[in-house]
Formats: sequence, structure tokens, C-alpha cells
Amino acid sequence: MSTPGITALPDGGLKNPGPGLITLDPVHTALLRGLDELLTGLAARLAAPEVMGPPLLAAEGLARLDYFRNFPHLGVSAGRFAPEAFDGLAAGEAPGELPLRPTGHLLPSATCYGLLLSLEGRDVGEDGLRLSATGRCFRNETHYDGLRRLWGFHMREVLYLGTKSGAVEHLEQGAEFIQELAATLGLELTRAVADDPFYDKGGSRARLMALDPVKHEFSAPDGTAIASVNRHRNFFGERLDIRAGSHGPAYSGCVAFGVERWVHAMVLAHGTPERALDRLRDARA
Repeated sequence: MSTPGITALPDGGLKNPGPGLITLDPVHTALLRGLDELLTGLAARLAAPEVMGPPLLAAEGLARLDYFRNFPHLGVSAGRFAPEAFDGLAAGEAPGELPLRPTGHLLPSATCYGLLLSLEGRDVGEDGLRLSATGRCFRNETHYDGLRRLWGFHMREVLYLGTKSGAVEHLEQGAEFIQELAATLGLELTRAVADDPFYDKGGSRARLMALDPVKHEFSAPDGTAIASVNRHRNFFGERLDIRAGSHGPAYSGCVAFGVERWVHAMVLAHGTPERALDRLRDARA
């Protein structure tokens, strides 16, 4: 007997549209939303207001941040159909065979890029600034693997800009929060040094990074990195002329969470999506 007001999914559930693209069923959707709500606990602890970043990023701005030097393969460009394609579209021609014009914009590959570019030329003051946001991010990967590696996914970040010591403290508090939340949810995570996404890998910053790692990832038992703490030093402060009062170019750091990957880690730890959701509800009670 069906429950009144509850719509049952068809046999076989919801189909995924293609590689790297997943439609979440109600249980996985509840997991994602509930986990993201728990992840806002870090923003609340650090008094980081919630904002919403832009859906597109100017390629020119990303180029000034060495994005294409470091990650030429990851960018997903936004295009418009050229006017000469309109008649073909209207006539039912295959859209993939009609000409596109570049817009000069990319879909975000990380939530913090849009926030940082929005602060260009600003002074965040002596006390610094924190912001929190969840954004849809997109990466052109060599392969896709369930919720572990997606073309489009949700990334929550808590960003800090201010002093050098403030950035270090921000990331220490972020790392502590990650481990606390993982324990509450019954997740066993390992912490390890990882490659940093913001620096030119062939320059002096890369050599410095080898001596003083600036990115640490927290991974589930199967190796899936579900969170990271990222110390940018004053790279963005210098490139974007973001200042911290009398301290000069702002130092920055972000704590990042791949929300779908947290869903994956929960199912991995608890066996089924339903049991994972029960554990999540217990944690929120």
C-alpha cells in the first residue's frame, strides 16, 4: 500500500543523464542537504556570513590567477550559439553540430574563485573578513566515478582574508571542525599533504610549497578526498590587490568540502543510503 502524498519513483529509479552527471534520488538528496546544513556549522563557529558567488567567472580574471597555467584541462567554458545557428536550431538540426561563440567566461571549478574576484581592489580591514558559500562547480576530468568524481558538484567553502596569523588560525579551526564532524557522523578520515591548486607548479612558490605544504586533504578509507584546508599565503592578495589595512596584501585561506563526496563517504561508512541518513539524523538531533 502506498503512503498518501508520497510519489513512488518508477522501477529502476532515476536515470543519470550521462558520464559525470548524476540525478540524486530523494534519500541521497536528503543526505546532501542535511550534510551541507551540518557543514555550515564551521561558518557559524567562525561568524562567516553566507553569500552566493557568481555562476560564471571571467576568463581574464582567472588568467591573472594562473588558473590556465596550472589547470588548462579542468576549465569548462560557457558558449553561446552563433546567430547563424539559429535557423538550424529552429529546423531541428543537431545542436552539437552547430557553431558556438565563446563568451569569455567559464563555469566555476571552485567556489572561492568567484568570491575572491568579487573582492578585487577591496580592503578587508585590520580584522579581516570571512565568507561562506556553497556553489555548483564543474571540472573537465579525464574520467568520472559515481559521486567520487563528477562533472558538476556542490562545493562548500569557508574563506578567510586578513593577516598571516589569522589565515593560519582559520585553517587550524577548520581542520579541527572536519575531524569533529567526521567523528560525529561515524567517518574515519586520514589527513595528508596534497598538491595546491592555486600556485604555479613550476615557479618559486612551488619550491616553497615543497618545504612548507599549504594544502591538506581529509580522505575516506577508499582514498576519496572529501575536505581540504588550503593556505594561499598572500597570493590572491597580491594578484587582486586585496588589502588587510596596514598589514598590506591580504593573506587568505579556505576550508573546502565536496558535498557529494561527503554523501559517498557516509554510504561507504554505513552500508546503505538509508542507514547513512539515519546516522545523519541522529547527528542533527
